[in-house]
Amino acid sequence: MTALRAALNRLRRRLWRLLFFRTLFGEASGGALRPASRLSPTVCIENEHALMLADDVFIGHFCFIEAGAGVRIGRGTQVTNFVSIVSHSTHRAVRVAAGLSGAELEAAARRAPIVIGERCFIGPHSTVEAGTTLGHGTLVAAHSRVRGQFPDFAVLAGSPAQVVGDTRETDERWLAEHPDLQAAYQRWRQGLGS
Repeated sequence: MTALRAALNRLRRRLWRLLFFRTLFGEASGGALRPASRLSPTVCIENEHALMLADDVFIGHFCFIEAGAGVRIGRGTQVTNFVSIVSHSTHRAVRVAAGLSGAELEAAARRAPIVIGERCFIGPHSTVEAGTTLGHGTLVAAHSRVRGQFPDFAVLAGSPAQVVGDTRETDERWLAEHPDLQAAYQRWRQGLGS
């Protein structure tokens, strides 16, 4: 009997994964088709009309995106699992404005657009907060809380996130082992103006 239950459980998990967790190619954003973009069916998006995706974007399982003030994600960016991207925050307002002064909660809320450059990587369990700009080629380490303006090719880590490195350094070491990719990488960087 236990072997039968185990077999049914495996079958149930496989069917569930195929039907509900399968990330498929193809999205639409800003009135244009994005054929190489993939979003998990478990991504929760509020104010989807204000989310602008370039093509070849990947957003993994169980992410939350609140795009009310605008969120733009550049070409080739990967947002891993359990990431929150929120273009508004009421964390101060609920303590200071509404609760203590009687002021309107909305008046104390922070709303600002988020811009994520091309070919960025955002590690699992990270939060990107309102008003953040990530430059092209930025890597955000897992469990980071990101707020502010960051340059191209920054490696960010911590809570709050700080610049702890430069992705070009690790890219150069990797490209030395894969010289056949060097030309394409250089063309991409020249196209950015960096």
